[in-house]
Amino acid sequence: MNYFLKNNKNLLIYSLILLVIVPFFGINFFMSFIANILILIFLIPLFLLLIGFFVFNSFKSKINACSNCGTISFSSNGTCINCGEDLENVIKKNQKASESTIEIKAEEIK
Repeated sequence: MNYFLKNNKNLLIYSLILLVIVPFFGINFFMSFIANILILIFLIPLFLLLIGFFVFNSFKSKINACSNCGTISFSSNGTCINCGEDLENVIKKNQKASESTIEIKAEEIK
């Protein structure tokens, strides 16, 4: 046996590399590859949903509804397509609550 080890040190070293080191890194690579695929499967739909949310909010801010006839318009020309009502007044009516003043008159109930 001692004679075999002296003459075949390279064979022993290569067999140890083949049996110990390669499977460890191969399994590690395979697990990393599977984990990256799973991350992509979950993150790509989440990313697309986020983009869709921003696009939806962008379109939602450009929608104007006519106060006279109720027609919904995406145009920014300032007049209703259906009845010709001025849409600028509608935009001014839809102010934030923090920007407008509400007057309350107190009355005594008898």
